[in-house]
Amino acid sequence: MTEAGEGPRRVQEAAFLLAPMTEILPGVHLIDGVNPSPDFTTNILLLKDAKGSSWTLLDTGLPRGKSPVDTAKAIEQYGEKHGIPLSSVKHILITHLHADHTGNLKALVERTKAKTYTHWIEACYIAQDPPYKGPGMPPPDRVDITEKLRDGDKLDHVFEGIVALATPGHTPGHTTYYCPSRKILFAGDSVFGNNGGMVVSAKEYTFSQSLAVISLRRLATLDVESVIMYHGSPILKGGGARLKAAAKEGYGADPEN
Repeated sequence: MTEAGEGPRRVQEAAFLLAPMTEILPGVHLIDGVNPSPDFTTNILLLKDAKGSSWTLLDTGLPRGKSPVDTAKAIEQYGEKHGIPLSSVKHILITHLHADHTGNLKALVERTKAKTYTHWIEACYIAQDPPYKGPGMPPPDRVDITEKLRDGDKLDHVFEGIVALATPGHTPGHTTYYCPSRKILFAGDSVFGNNGGMVVSAKEYTFSQSLAVISLRRLATLDVESVIMYHGSPILKGGGARLKAAAKEGYGADPEN
Protein backbone atom coordinates (compact mmCIF):
# COMPACT_ATOMS: atom_id res chain seq x y z
CA MET A 1 0.00 0.00 0.00
CA THR A 2 1.23 3.46 -0.75
CA GLU A 3 -0.36 6.89 -0.63
CA ALA A 4 -3.12 8.19 1.61
CA GLY A 5 -6.39 8.24 -0.31
CA GLU A 6 -5.31 5.35 -2.52
CA GLY A 7 -6.20 2.57 -0.11
CA PRO A 8 -6.85 -0.65 -1.98
CA ARG A 9 -9.31 -1.85 0.61
CA ARG A 10 -11.45 0.34 2.85
CA VAL A 11 -11.07 -0.86 6.41
CA GLN A 12 -14.53 -1.03 7.94
CA GLU A 13 -13.42 -0.96 11.58
CA ALA A 14 -14.39 2.52 12.76
CA ALA A 15 -14.23 1.78 16.48
CA PHE A 16 -10.63 0.62 16.20
CA LEU A 17 -9.61 3.47 13.93
CA LEU A 18 -11.06 6.20 16.15
CA ALA A 19 -10.08 4.84 19.54
CA PRO A 20 -6.74 6.01 20.96
CA MET A 21 -4.38 3.06 21.18
CA THR A 22 -1.41 2.53 23.45
CA GLU A 23 -0.03 -0.78 24.74
CA ILE A 24 -2.04 -3.38 22.85
CA LEU A 25 0.04 -6.28 24.20
CA PRO A 26 2.70 -6.26 26.94
CA GLY A 27 5.68 -4.40 25.51
CA VAL A 28 3.90 -3.64 22.20
CA HIS A 29 2.79 -0.04 21.66
CA LEU A 30 0.65 0.91 18.67
CA ILE A 31 1.41 4.58 18.10
CA ASP A 32 -1.69 6.74 17.75
CA GLY A 33 -1.98 9.98 15.86
CA VAL A 34 -0.14 8.76 12.76
CA ASN A 35 -2.97 7.66 10.45
CA PRO A 36 -3.27 9.91 7.37
CA SER A 37 -7.06 9.48 7.32
CA PRO A 38 -9.75 7.47 9.17
CA ASP A 39 -9.72 4.73 6.51
CA PHE A 40 -5.95 4.54 5.99
CA THR A 41 -4.18 2.93 8.93
CA THR A 42 -0.43 2.88 9.34
CA ASN A 43 0.29 0.69 12.34
CA ILE A 44 3.69 1.91 13.49
CA LEU A 45 4.90 0.02 16.55
CA LEU A 46 7.26 0.55 19.45
CA LEU A 47 8.52 -2.71 20.97
CA LYS A 48 10.17 -2.92 24.39
CA ASP A 49 13.41 -4.84 24.18
CA ALA A 50 13.58 -7.47 26.91
CA LYS A 51 17.26 -6.84 27.56
CA GLY A 52 18.17 -3.41 28.87
CA SER A 53 16.19 -0.19 28.51
CA SER A 54 16.12 0.11 24.72
CA TRP A 55 13.18 0.12 22.33
CA THR A 56 12.64 -1.01 18.74
CA LEU A 57 10.60 0.91 16.16
CA LEU A 58 8.82 -1.11 13.47
CA ASP A 59 8.28 0.86 10.23
CA THR A 60 8.18 4.66 9.98
CA GLY A 61 5.09 5.90 8.12
CA LEU A 62 4.47 8.20 5.17
CA PRO A 63 6.87 11.06 4.42
CA ARG A 64 5.96 14.71 4.91
CA GLY A 65 4.11 15.98 1.88
CA LYS A 66 2.34 12.65 1.34
CA SER A 67 0.36 12.77 4.58
CA PRO A 68 -1.43 15.52 6.51
CA VAL A 69 0.33 14.17 9.60
CA ASP A 70 3.93 14.90 10.55
CA THR A 71 4.57 11.27 11.37
CA ALA A 72 8.09 11.64 12.77
CA LYS A 73 6.83 14.32 15.16
CA ALA A 74 3.83 12.18 16.13
CA ILE A 75 6.15 9.25 16.95
CA GLU A 76 8.28 11.53 19.12
CA GLN A 77 5.26 13.00 20.89
CA TYR A 78 3.81 9.58 21.57
CA GLY A 79 7.11 8.50 23.08
CA GLU A 80 7.32 11.56 25.29
CA LYS A 81 3.77 10.98 26.52
CA HIS A 82 4.53 7.37 27.46
CA GLY A 83 8.06 7.77 28.79
CA ILE A 84 9.80 6.44 25.66
CA PRO A 85 12.23 9.12 24.49
CA LEU A 86 13.57 8.88 20.95
CA SER A 87 17.03 8.42 22.42
CA SER A 88 15.93 5.00 23.73
CA VAL A 89 15.11 3.72 20.21
CA LYS A 90 18.18 1.66 19.29
CA HIS A 91 16.74 -0.50 16.50
CA ILE A 92 14.46 0.24 13.53
CA LEU A 93 12.96 -2.74 11.70
CA ILE A 94 11.60 -2.19 8.18
CA THR A 95 9.21 -4.67 6.59
CA HIS A 96 9.66 -3.37 3.05
CA LEU A 97 10.65 -0.49 0.81
CA HIS A 98 7.32 1.26 0.14
CA ALA A 99 7.23 4.92 1.18
CA ASP A 100 4.46 4.47 3.75
CA HIS A 101 6.92 2.27 5.64
CA THR A 102 10.19 4.09 4.93
CA GLY A 103 8.95 7.67 4.67
CA ASN A 104 10.56 8.87 7.90
CA LEU A 105 13.43 6.41 8.08
CA LYS A 106 16.16 8.90 7.21
CA ALA A 107 14.91 11.53 9.67
CA LEU A 108 14.49 9.03 12.50
CA VAL A 109 17.92 7.48 11.93
CA GLU A 110 19.42 10.96 12.11
CA ARG A 111 17.57 11.64 15.37
CA THR A 112 18.10 8.29 17.08
CA LYS A 113 21.35 6.91 15.56
CA ALA A 114 19.53 3.56 15.67
CA LYS A 115 20.64 0.48 13.77
CA THR A 116 18.38 -0.36 10.84
CA TYR A 117 17.28 -3.81 9.69
CA THR A 118 15.59 -5.23 6.62
CA HIS A 119 15.99 -7.95 4.00
CA TRP A 120 19.08 -7.55 1.84
CA ILE A 121 17.02 -7.09 -1.32
CA GLU A 122 14.94 -4.32 0.23
CA ALA A 123 18.14 -2.76 1.55
CA CYS A 124 19.35 -2.28 -2.02
CA TYR A 125 16.13 -0.54 -3.05
CA ILE A 126 16.06 1.61 0.10
CA ALA A 127 19.60 2.67 -0.78
CA GLN A 128 18.19 3.43 -4.26
CA ASP A 129 20.82 1.17 -5.81
CA PRO A 130 19.04 0.38 -8.08
CA PRO A 131 15.93 2.59 -7.93
CA TYR A 132 12.73 0.61 -7.43
CA LYS A 133 10.50 0.46 -10.51
CA GLY A 134 7.77 -1.87 -9.27
CA PRO A 135 4.23 -1.15 -8.02
CA GLY A 136 3.82 1.10 -5.02
CA MET A 137 5.59 4.30 -4.03
CA PRO A 138 9.39 3.93 -3.81
CA PRO A 139 11.35 5.12 -0.78
CA PRO A 140 11.62 8.92 -0.70
CA ASP A 141 15.18 9.11 0.64
CA ARG A 142 18.34 7.10 0.21
CA VAL A 143 19.25 5.25 3.42
CA ASP A 144 22.04 2.73 3.91
CA ILE A 145 20.64 -0.11 6.00
CA THR A 146 22.91 -1.23 8.86
CA GLU A 147 21.91 -4.89 9.08
CA LYS A 148 20.98 -6.67 5.86
CA LEU A 149 18.91 -9.69 6.80
CA ARG A 150 18.42 -13.12 5.29
CA ASP A 151 15.62 -15.56 5.83
CA GLY A 152 15.69 -17.07 9.32
CA ASP A 153 18.08 -14.55 10.87
CA LYS A 154 17.53 -14.32 14.62
CA LEU A 155 17.53 -10.98 16.39
CA ASP A 156 17.72 -12.12 19.99
CA HIS A 157 18.39 -8.58 21.24
CA VAL A 158 15.23 -7.15 19.66
CA PHE A 159 11.93 -7.26 21.60
CA GLU A 160 11.74 -10.76 23.12
CA GLY A 161 13.62 -12.48 20.34
CA ILE A 162 12.62 -11.92 16.72
CA VAL A 163 13.05 -14.14 13.67
CA ALA A 164 13.18 -12.42 10.28
CA LEU A 165 11.18 -14.32 7.68
CA ALA A 166 11.53 -13.59 3.98
CA THR A 167 8.00 -13.23 2.62
CA PRO A 168 8.42 -11.99 -0.96
CA GLY A 169 5.40 -11.04 -3.01
CA HIS A 170 4.17 -7.63 -1.95
CA THR A 171 7.72 -6.49 -2.72
CA PRO A 172 10.73 -8.57 -3.77
CA GLY A 173 12.23 -8.71 -0.28
CA HIS A 174 9.25 -8.14 2.00
CA THR A 175 10.09 -9.28 5.53
CA THR A 176 7.77 -10.49 8.27
CA TYR A 177 9.00 -10.51 11.87
CA TYR A 178 8.00 -13.37 14.17
CA CYS A 179 8.34 -13.66 17.94
CA PRO A 180 8.06 -17.40 18.70
CA SER A 181 8.05 -17.05 22.49
CA ARG A 182 5.02 -14.74 22.37
CA LYS A 183 3.42 -16.21 19.23
CA ILE A 184 3.24 -12.73 17.69
CA LEU A 185 3.53 -12.12 13.96
CA PHE A 186 4.41 -8.62 12.81
CA ALA A 187 3.01 -9.12 9.34
CA GLY A 188 3.73 -5.84 7.53
CA ASP A 189 1.81 -5.87 4.23
CA SER A 190 1.79 -9.63 3.75
CA VAL A 191 -1.83 -9.36 4.89
CA PHE A 192 -4.31 -6.49 5.27
CA GLY A 193 -7.00 -6.20 7.92
CA ASN A 194 -10.50 -6.71 6.57
CA ASN A 195 -13.73 -6.64 8.62
CA GLY A 196 -12.20 -8.34 11.64
CA GLY A 197 -10.21 -10.81 9.56
CA MET A 198 -7.42 -10.50 7.03
CA VAL A 199 -6.76 -10.87 3.33
CA VAL A 200 -3.64 -11.26 1.21
CA SER A 201 -1.80 -8.07 0.17
CA ALA A 202 -3.55 -5.76 -2.31
CA LYS A 203 -3.11 -6.72 -5.96
CA GLU A 204 -2.45 -3.25 -7.33
CA TYR A 205 0.53 -2.67 -5.02
CA THR A 206 1.97 -6.18 -5.12
CA PHE A 207 5.12 -7.11 -7.04
CA SER A 208 4.13 -10.78 -7.48
CA GLN A 209 0.72 -12.08 -6.51
CA SER A 210 1.76 -15.73 -6.79
CA LEU A 211 4.73 -15.14 -4.46
CA ALA A 212 2.47 -13.26 -2.04
CA VAL A 213 0.19 -16.30 -1.78
CA ILE A 214 3.11 -18.70 -1.38
CA SER A 215 4.55 -16.53 1.39
CA LEU A 216 1.18 -16.34 3.13
CA ARG A 217 0.88 -20.12 3.03
CA ARG A 218 4.23 -20.29 4.80
CA LEU A 219 3.08 -17.86 7.50
CA ALA A 220 -0.06 -19.95 8.01
CA THR A 221 2.11 -22.87 9.20
CA LEU A 222 3.52 -20.89 12.13
CA ASP A 223 2.32 -21.14 15.72
CA VAL A 224 0.65 -17.73 15.94
CA GLU A 225 -1.80 -16.17 18.37
CA SER A 226 -1.51 -12.46 17.50
CA VAL A 227 -1.18 -10.92 14.04
CA ILE A 228 -0.32 -7.23 13.80
CA MET A 229 -0.49 -6.07 10.22
CA TYR A 230 0.36 -2.56 9.04
CA HIS A 231 -3.02 -1.73 7.51
CA GLY A 232 -6.14 -2.64 9.48
CA SER A 233 -7.05 -3.76 12.96
CA PRO A 234 -4.59 -6.07 14.77
CA ILE A 235 -5.90 -9.51 15.61
CA LEU A 236 -4.69 -10.22 19.14
CA LYS A 237 -6.35 -13.61 19.66
CA GLY A 238 -6.94 -16.44 17.21
CA GLY A 239 -4.70 -14.91 14.58
CA GLY A 240 -3.33 -18.26 13.41
CA ALA A 241 -6.73 -19.52 12.30
CA ARG A 242 -7.38 -16.33 10.37
CA LEU A 243 -3.98 -16.56 8.69
CA LYS A 244 -4.91 -20.04 7.51
CA ALA A 245 -8.24 -18.79 6.19
CA ALA A 246 -6.57 -15.94 4.29
CA ALA A 247 -3.97 -18.30 2.83
CA LYS A 248 -6.69 -20.68 1.68
CA GLU A 249 -8.63 -17.86 0.02
CA GLY A 250 -5.60 -16.24 -1.64
CA TYR A 251 -6.72 -14.06 -4.55
CA GLY A 252 -9.58 -16.37 -5.44
CA ALA A 253 -8.85 -17.03 -9.09
CA ASP A 254 -5.33 -17.63 -10.31
CA PRO A 255 -2.94 -14.80 -9.42
CA GLU A 256 -2.02 -12.51 -12.30
CA ASN A 257 1.74 -12.80 -11.84
